[in-house]
Order: sequence, then C-alpha cells, then structure tokens
Amino acid sequence: MTSGTLTPPRKERAAPDAPRPARRPRRKPFLAPYLFVAPFYVVFAAFGLYPLVFALQLSFTDWKGAGEANFIGLENYTYLLTSEEFWSSLGNSAVMWLLIVPLQIVGGLAAAVLLANAKLRLRGMFRVAFIAPFVTPLVAMAQVWIVAFDTDYGLVNHLFNFVGLPDVDWLQSTVWAKPTLALLFLWKTTGFAIIILLAGLQAVPGDVYEAAALDGASRKRQFWSLTLPLVRRSIAFLVVVQTLAVFQMFAEPFVVTQGGPYGSTTTGGLYLYNHILASDLGTGAANSFLLVLLVFALSLLSVRLLRSRDE
Repeated sequence: MTSGTLTPPRKERAAPDAPRPARRPRRKPFLAPYLFVAPFYVVFAAFGLYPLVFALQLSFTDWKGAGEANFIGLENYTYLLTSEEFWSSLGNSAVMWLLIVPLQIVGGLAAAVLLANAKLRLRGMFRVAFIAPFVTPLVAMAQVWIVAFDTDYGLVNHLFNFVGLPDVDWLQSTVWAKPTLALLFLWKTTGFAIIILLAGLQAVPGDVYEAAALDGASRKRQFWSLTLPLVRRSIAFLVVVQTLAVFQMFAEPFVVTQGGPYGSTTTGGLYLYNHILASDLGTGAANSFLLVLLVFALSLLSVRLLRSRDE
C-alpha cells in the first residue's frame, strides 16, 4: 500500500442464515367435506332411495296395506299389461300430450321471442301476467273451470249463445272433456314454459344476430337458422319435463271430471291413484314403475330427436 492512498474497507460477508426447522405439512381435512355433504345423502337415502327400493319390492307382492306381503312375481305387471283400463289410461295421457306439449312449445316460444324484444312496452306487466297462473293454486282454478264450462250456466256457453252458437257439453262429453282439461293445463303451465324458453333466448349472445344482420339475413332467416338451433336444449328440457307432468297428471281430472265421462279423462296418474284408493298397493307400485319406464323412453326419444347434429 502506497502512502496517501486510501483503500476501501472490505465488506464483511454476511453470515449464512441458520437453517430453519422444516414445517410439518398441514393435514388436509379428510372428514370435513364428507360431513358437509352428508345431510343431503341422508335425506336422499331416507326419502328418495329407500321409498324407491321399497316400491320396487312391493310391486312383486300382493300387499293390501296391512298383513303379510306375499311374493307373487310378475303377476302385477302381467295384469297391467293385459288390462284394457291400463292401456286406455295411457291412451288418454297420450292424447292429452298431443293436445298440450306441441301447442305449448310453439306458443311459449312465440311469447318468449316477443318478451325478449327490448322495444316491447310493458314487458314487466306481460311477464307477470304469464307467470301468475303458474303460481295460482290449481284446485281453486279447477273449481273456476267447472263453473265456467258448465253446460247450463257456464260463461263459455253463454258467450257461444251470444254469437249464435249452440251449447257444448264441455265436461260431460267424451269428445270435449279432454280438450277442456288440456286447456286448463295449458293455462296453468304455459308461464313456466315461457320462462324456460326466455332464459334460453337471453343466453344467446347478441353478436350472433348482429353478424347475421350484416350478412343480410332477414328476421325470418335468423329465427330458423339461429334462434331455433340455439334454444334446442331449452326446448328438449321443456319437452321432457312436460311429458313427465302430462303422464303424471292427477289433480286436473280428479277435481274437474273425476276421470269421466266413461273413463275418457282417466290419465295414467289418476289410474294409479285408483289402485292406491282400493288398497291394491302391489299393483299400484307396478303401475308406477311402468309409468316411469314409459316416460323415460319418451324422454330419451325426445332428447334424441331434438339433439343437434354436432353433439
């Protein structure tokens, strides 16, 4: 080192950090997730799975609600499949389906398209008007239906007479009883159908329609090429739900027509109730499983027909 020259002080190296003790890995909770979902499975097992298994077992017995349940094999199913009344009830339900579901899909989709238009005035009022019947008690409206469609004193026949048309036996005729009940079902549940279809329409992005309009597609072309394919899943869901509801229909014929006249409005659900009312629980359980299989097959067919080609 020469004189007069300052040398910078050396930097002392920092002492290496002392090794930290390794942390124990946290144990992932094992039972907590299962404890949170356990109430659902307990309730499902008690009120869903057990009644289903019990009813299936019951369908192979001749149990009347009391005493010993004797195993009789497939006799209940054989009786139902060879019963004219059983097939007649299914035929009545099929006719009701034809009167209700296609008309509800077409009318509900038309109403949903109108309600989805932002330029429509009083949209809120129309939505409330459509959903009000769905939340109205069915038994109360069934009584109104009985009064309105009465042959002698009903409002409908009075309106017919006012325009010069003759009276119609709405509830006492095998021809008109089904359409009258179908009209009640349509009035009651079309609001639900409109909600499902409106939700499907609102899920369609607006850019799709803007691009189609720029390409010169008309409103009619947009409806057939864009709207219908994009709401296909909503339509399929609605068909499945309404098919199940129609074949299980009970309150409407029970309150309005009691299954008459001459069994023309005895639906699958009402025919099942007649077995339970007669304490023939084994046959009733077999009837319920046949209805389940039928509705399941119809639902699969509907979904397959309404499924898009790229799915």
